[in-house]
Amino acid sequence: MKQLVRVVLYNRVSDPRGRQEPENQARQMRERIESQKKEKGWVLVKEYVDQYTGSKSDRPAFEELFRDAREGKFDLVMFWSLDRFSREGVLETLKHLETLTECRVGWISLTEQYLDSLGPFRDAVLAILACIAKQERIRLSERVKAALQRKKDEGKKIGGRPKDIDWDQFARACKVGFSTEDLQRMFGLSPNWIRKKRRDLGNPQPVDAPKAKDPTGSETRASI
Repeated sequence: MKQLVRVVLYNRVSDPRGRQEPENQARQMRERIESQKKEKGWVLVKEYVDQYTGSKSDRPAFEELFRDAREGKFDLVMFWSLDRFSREGVLETLKHLETLTECRVGWISLTEQYLDSLGPFRDAVLAILACIAKQERIRLSERVKAALQRKKDEGKKIGGRPKDIDWDQFARACKVGFSTEDLQRMFGLSPNWIRKKRRDLGNPQPVDAPKAKDPTGSETRASI
């Protein structure tokens, strides 16, 4: 008897007023799961639906999906396309996929056949995403440095008083995994201020994340 694979759907439409119909996407995903029932043992166990923008991760159904993944409540998540799953940028999207993998949960895109953690292109896709994420992280660092240099050229004090810090940039840097040392260098804040703001942002990792080899052969932080 074929072992059952517990599959869930994540479905998102960006219009909270309901003018976009999530059922259109869900119906096709259900049909795909049903078609794989005999061959692969897929069975639909739950559907998660958000009517929020995908540019942030604090979406109710999205957060519930990850809580359930950590509790081992399903084996595979299907989404319509990667931008329906997340539009937070490559760094954050890669982190979400890696979190699912760490939870021993597979992921698959209905409309993008190459986005399949169970398929032959998995490693290649993750390698490409990791390379793009690395470049995005470099660009973020360059933007922060440029903003700080502009303030310096304008005669504004850099660092010192926390009220002078661009907290949106700081929050973004925390989210994508910059270390305490990186943040000190970029924003001129003390380690104590960095720890405090991380806690305020729900990102209480004041120490460097472990490093892992990226596909280019250089070291990168595992947290991205």
